[in-house]
This record gives sequence, structure tokens and C-alpha cells, in this order.
Amino acid sequence: MTAGEDHLTEVGVGPWPGDWPVGEHYDPELLEQGDRRNVVDRYRYWTREAVIADLDERRHDFHVAIENWQHDFNIGTVVRNANAFLAAEVHIVGRRRWNRRGAMVTDRYQHVRHHPAIEDFVAWAAEAGLPVVGIDNLPGSRPMETTTLPRRCVLLFGQEGPGLSGPARAACDQMFSIAQYGSTRSINAGVASGIAMHAWIRAHAKPPPA
Repeated sequence: MTAGEDHLTEVGVGPWPGDWPVGEHYDPELLEQGDRRNVVDRYRYWTREAVIADLDERRHDFHVAIENWQHDFNIGTVVRNANAFLAAEVHIVGRRRWNRRGAMVTDRYQHVRHHPAIEDFVAWAAEAGLPVVGIDNLPGSRPMETTTLPRRCVLLFGQEGPGLSGPARAACDQMFSIAQYGSTRSINAGVASGIAMHAWIRAHAKPPPA
């Protein structure tokens, strides 16, 4: 690595130069030591609680759910995508524990709810009045590229490999597939979640704040 490339390894900002800004949303420790978190510049030096409160003012109308029966490594990526596209909440269906490495600490700013079984999740969705939209390349699924996802909904994803379980498929009010053109049978849940969430964003969201 050359000297000119050193800046590429730096993440975030150092200690606040000069007099500290005034505001309850600022974290004195971050102002003093610097902010190297994985957050956009808008939230530099903010407390975690202040970041969450601001995000809560703008969260979108869609939720994301993923089955967790095999400790799928893609769950972290799903959570990270949900944070990036500002999902209302992420729902982990099945095992409570999931691999957080792929989330890159974004789960600290994202509401995550656990449901022990698909029946618990379905009951929650029904009470919330949210249709369950399955995303899987299954016979009978409609191409997502030819439709508009509901504004208020839960996007449900299955495990890497088997996809949505039988009970999860039965719980879906609608089922959509993502067009593929190569030889692989499927794309992983992390990638599929990003594609589906962005499809929702294109249909329903305003531009992000500057």
C-alpha cells in the first residue's frame, strides 16, 4: 500500500476539531475520541439513541421477515439491507440466535423482533393488518418485475438452499419471483432481500435526506 492510499483504510472521522457543538443528540465520548462507526455522515457524533429516534421518524411501511432454521449466514445481510432501506422492522422466524457478522453492527439501529414459529409470525402479521409477501422462485410465483409490491406488507424470505418452508409458503398472501437468466437455480436470501426492498423503494419511497 502506498502512502497515498492510507486514507482509504480510515473509516469515519476523528475527534471534533475546536469547540464542541451543542445538542443532546451529540455523544461526548464520540466528540472527544472520534466516530468510526458504520453510519452516514448525517449521524456522525450522534448517540445511538438519537440515531434510532431520528430513523423512527422516517421508517417505511414495509417489514422484512426471514426464516432461521439452519443458522443462515445471510440473515446478517438481510438485516443490513433492511437498515439501508429503512424497513419498519425485521422479523426472525425460528431460532432466536442468528449470525450477526454480516449485519456490520447495523442491527444496533434496526428494530428486530423474534417469532418462535411461523404460526406466531402469521398471527402477528394478521393482527397488524399486513399481507405476507413471499419472495421465492417457486411454481406459480408472479414475476416481481411486472408488478408493484404493496405499500404496507411483510416481505418474507426463506433459508439459503431450501427457500421458504412449506408452512411459510402456505402463509403467504402473495408470492413473487426474481427474474434470473443464468444457470444457477437461485440467488441467496441476502441478495434477494436487497432486490425486493429496492423494488419497494422505487415504487413507494421519496429520495433520501441530503
